Amino acid sequence: MNASAPVAPRPVPPRQLAWLRSEVADWTSQGIISEDQAERISTRYSAGSHTRFSIGRVLLTLGGGFVGIGVIWLVAANLDQLTPTVRFLAVTALWLAFLVGGEVMASRKVSAPVVGAGRLLAALGVGAVIFQAAQSLQVPAYEPRLVGLWSVGALLHGYLTRSYMPFFVGLVTGAVWWFWQPLWDAPHGLTVVMLFGAGAVLASGLAVLHDKRLDAYAWAWRTVGGAMALLALFAAAIPDVGRDGIVWTTWLVVALVLAGVAAAAAVATRPGLRALEPLGAIVVLVVATLIGLWTTGTDTSSVDAADWGHAAVSVIAYVVLAVGLVVLGTVRDHPPLTWMAMVGLVVFTTFQSFAVFAPIVTGAWLFVVLGTVFLGTGFLFDRARRELAHALDTDSPTSTDGADR
Repeated sequence: MNASAPVAPRPVPPRQLAWLRSEVADWTSQGIISEDQAERISTRYSAGSHTRFSIGRVLLTLGGGFVGIGVIWLVAANLDQLTPTVRFLAVTALWLAFLVGGEVMASRKVSAPVVGAGRLLAALGVGAVIFQAAQSLQVPAYEPRLVGLWSVGALLHGYLTRSYMPFFVGLVTGAVWWFWQPLWDAPHGLTVVMLFGAGAVLASGLAVLHDKRLDAYAWAWRTVGGAMALLALFAAAIPDVGRDGIVWTTWLVVALVLAGVAAAAAVATRPGLRALEPLGAIVVLVVATLIGLWTTGTDTSSVDAADWGHAAVSVIAYVVLAVGLVVLGTVRDHPPLTWMAMVGLVVFTTFQSFAVFAPIVTGAWLFVVLGTVFLGTGFLFDRARRELAHALDTDSPTSTDGADR
């Protein structure tokens, strides 16, 4: 190959290209690089012809979603004019067509949004096949285990093809099953708290296991883990949520075991600072359960020392969790964690203020107190974030090691 042959410019998003050109111009003006070097750098990149969230991608995704849901709806409508066997074969044929069609398009380098729409149809088609098979076998369609099987099928598709759409369908249906199945047996408040906490442990462990292997999946699992942790402490702080105590069922034990296995695998295979994520989630699970077990009653007209203590412990635990998520979001370069922590803290503080302080501090003074709390918390959050970012920039040669981040 001729060494002087021109290299095709690499397409990048227009916003990144504009940033690069402004930086190159600044470097040139400061004498860091020459005019010739600036020209060669600029010619290596060109504006991409598509954006990440294009209208075409949105329409294809919506179209695939509507068609897939429509197929499932047809199954739910029974299609009485057909026999159960014919219905099952028809739905299976549609699913196979979507599945094979999506992979054929992927192998022929068809546009990514089109391939994603095909794979979305296949992931939704798995649910249609499962529900139709259950109907043919006289299994009630409202049982949560069918959703669990749907999640397994979609996740398997997503992992085998390394495609995000089936993975997303499996993640959503899996979250539905995670709560629906245990609550099917024991619909109690503390069960919800423990499921949120166990979900945080499971998702955090899976996020660590996916780091540097499947980064897009790690991003999704880490987002779910942060949300579950925030929801666990929020639910635990609801007065008298654990009045029935812990009601052990088979599926609750299964959920806790799955979470424990994921955390243990993450700690064993990815030691170091990464192990703090699942270990921190375990702490959240334990603290949330203990707070939920601490019952103080639901009478907001009479706030005693126990109510104040419960609220104080809940607020402190939630603030510590929020700060931890801000740190994690900064270290992992994961902005959704930071925003979830801040929004969650605002909602949680508001809830606690009206639940505990409202009987004592009423009217406009309640909002003055609440605003003061927000201002102080926001100042501390912003200061901590800036100092952490500065520390990471200063120690970047030693802090960017793949085993620790």
